[in-house]
Amino acid sequence: MAERMLQFVSLPQEMPEKRPAAERREDFGEIYRAFAVDHAERQASRCSQCGVPFCSIHCPLGNNIPDWLKLTAEDRLEEAYRLSAATNTFPEICGRICPQDRLCEGNCVIEKGFESVTIGAVEKFITETAFEKDWVKPRMPSRERAQSVGIVGAGPAGLAAAEWLRALGYQVHVYDRHDRIGGLMVYGIPSFKLEKDVLARRHALLAAQGIVFHLSTPIGSAAGETSFESLRETHDAVFVGTGVYRSREVSVPGSGLGGVVQALAFLTASNRRGYHETPGEDAILHAGDKHVVVIGGGDTAMDCVRTSIRQGARKVTCLYRRDRANMPGSIQEVKNAEEEGVEFAWLAAPEAFLGDGTVNAVRAHRMRLSLPDASGRQSVEAVPDSSFTIEADLVIKALGFDPEDLPGTWDAPELAVTRWGTLKVSPGRFETSIPGVFAGGDIVRGASLVVWAIRDGREAAAEMHQFLSAKESKSAEPATQMAVAE
Repeated sequence: MAERMLQFVSLPQEMPEKRPAAERREDFGEIYRAFAVDHAERQASRCSQCGVPFCSIHCPLGNNIPDWLKLTAEDRLEEAYRLSAATNTFPEICGRICPQDRLCEGNCVIEKGFESVTIGAVEKFITETAFEKDWVKPRMPSRERAQSVGIVGAGPAGLAAAEWLRALGYQVHVYDRHDRIGGLMVYGIPSFKLEKDVLARRHALLAAQGIVFHLSTPIGSAAGETSFESLRETHDAVFVGTGVYRSREVSVPGSGLGGVVQALAFLTASNRRGYHETPGEDAILHAGDKHVVVIGGGDTAMDCVRTSIRQGARKVTCLYRRDRANMPGSIQEVKNAEEEGVEFAWLAAPEAFLGDGTVNAVRAHRMRLSLPDASGRQSVEAVPDSSFTIEADLVIKALGFDPEDLPGTWDAPELAVTRWGTLKVSPGRFETSIPGVFAGGDIVRGASLVVWAIRDGREAAAEMHQFLSAKESKSAEPATQMAVAE
């Protein structure tokens, strides 16, 4: 047990042991080994217990990080878990996939000079210990309510809202087009970052809590789909947490060639293989023995390059139009990719995909950073006469995601959207233009982080609770007035 906190002056930062790159290239297992108890306690004791906890301030969920670090250092792990779970619906997921280097750890006050506390690794350790010790239980309601809620989307926003509303006693039904819960977490994120039994374990807990799941149930106006109108008629309130799934395109010649694919299709096929489900287009969506070029610099691009390595690609190149310092993805993910053999072509953008029916090369040109644009970020421009060619049997476009046309798909023109296609909601209230229909997560804020979706789901649940309570009180008024008259 750590004797006291503030041990950062004598204890260096240590992450859990990372599996050797040569070993992890061969499978899809998570790359970090688990912390031992004494190791986790020592690392937690490095916390400075500062007066202004910037780690908590920069956590979208406002996690009480210094407090549960102190409890961990004192070997009070069950208390640490309770405190962690009080603000985070899915700490076992955030401990694995949150970009801590941009959030809590990146804002740790000892980061400059002593390196930050390994917050994410300790969070994962606390939660896995809690599961091992059977401390994790479904939050059962103290009383049942007759009102029901429909949740569209079993991603992090929808699941967080469902868990909170069920804990309040509502009858919660979750609808999702996929056959498993998790949204992009199940089919978009590779197992080496989030092993799928973690999601299956949480699914079992939510089902035990009394949440009813309707999987493989798309919402829409086509034959065989559940209509949005019937969903509203069935439930007293609806939450929309569909996320964003429409892949962005790159407008260059050759985009229609065989072997030029979208990141989500590639990652979904890979994850389905992990479930021993082989899609029909398996050969197209597999990097084995191919020269792979991935276009993009975000976390999805990193997932694609690292998946390609594990599938046995001959060579994997990531093409990104800005430099390393300006890439949107996690710095740690870039480091992991480089260790595993990925090559990066910084300040380079595709000019055309070449081939006769099937892609065989990417012609790109060099880019240079220019003056900041309206957002304050440096814009980029092509360097004249700088074209070069990269051999490619498989090109994966990982350029981000945009919202689908929900008003059109759901035959709900009254569902207002922004100019970006995201759903419009009342600020701080999460209610859409349709009374009783709420929304949160990526479908409102655009493609973002899982942790922000969890926050939206929890806060939207609180607003829905107020709405449903007011609705219940209003429906009870006529009966009360009649009783008084009698």
